[in-house]
Amino acid sequence: MAQTIRNPVEWVVDEIREVAGGVGQASRSVQHTSTHLFSRELAVSRITVADLREVLAKGFDDFMAYRTDIIFLIAVYPIISLIVIAASFRYELIPLVFPIVSGSAILGPFVGVFLYEMSRRREINIQRHHVDSHSWANALSVVGSRNFGKIVMAGMLLVALYLLWLVCAWGIYQATQGPTTAESVGRFVNDLFMTQAGWWLIIVGCGVGFLFAVAALVTTVVAFPLLLDRDVGLGTAVLTSLRAARANPGPIAAWGLIVAGGLILGAIPLAIGLVIVMPVLCHATWHLYRKLVPRQHP
Repeated sequence: MAQTIRNPVEWVVDEIREVAGGVGQASRSVQHTSTHLFSRELAVSRITVADLREVLAKGFDDFMAYRTDIIFLIAVYPIISLIVIAASFRYELIPLVFPIVSGSAILGPFVGVFLYEMSRRREINIQRHHVDSHSWANALSVVGSRNFGKIVMAGMLLVALYLLWLVCAWGIYQATQGPTTAESVGRFVNDLFMTQAGWWLIIVGCGVGFLFAVAALVTTVVAFPLLLDRDVGLGTAVLTSLRAARANPGPIAAWGLIVAGGLILGAIPLAIGLVIVMPVLCHATWHLYRKLVPRQHP
């Protein structure tokens, strides 16, 4: 029986439909998910680029406190990346290898929610002078969070954004390179760097990818930590992120560059460096949230 190769765009569109259905199912199945989308507006603070040094230092402290457990937990991420790369080396999918890997940063805020919880619990124990167990099992308490349903829905929105990026990336490839399939990795690389169409693909693709990255950053910079920390609506969490980004354009832009640079450096040695880079950035995101959103007064 002859096998046919599915168009990657059709596959991604089907996946977006599944994500949309998953959002609806999650909203119905999680018992404590609040019915309100927006709650009262929260104050945001102004920070400086210099504050990011403290944020990263605290993130590294959390990483060192949980180091063996975190490495065990976060090692899954590089392994998945390597599997995706290997699976994508079917010639018709070669153009999507870079969008798949680079676009996975869009999912970072959702993937990091378990590490935010670890930082949150360590912070509470330090404040109360309790001894923290430093166990990765702390991450699993996210499932029992009062806002777990909202966290899942926010994550599904990021998944949808990621899949939309893949659709756009494939469309850009089709528009610049035509419907022809790459004959080999070497031929694709040659066409990419040695032809005018290839450079158009690089320029337009990176430009559009930058817009997707900015959208993910400004809408989630504090959204997931906020949902872990307080009982707020999903809309409020997203709007608070937007307001924090608007009040601190320089520091948020610098943070985006730090994240991008860290992921690039971590990915160079066959993605092994992500075992360190990812947890440090995720823990630091929790402390960035603490800088941007003032604590509630008793």
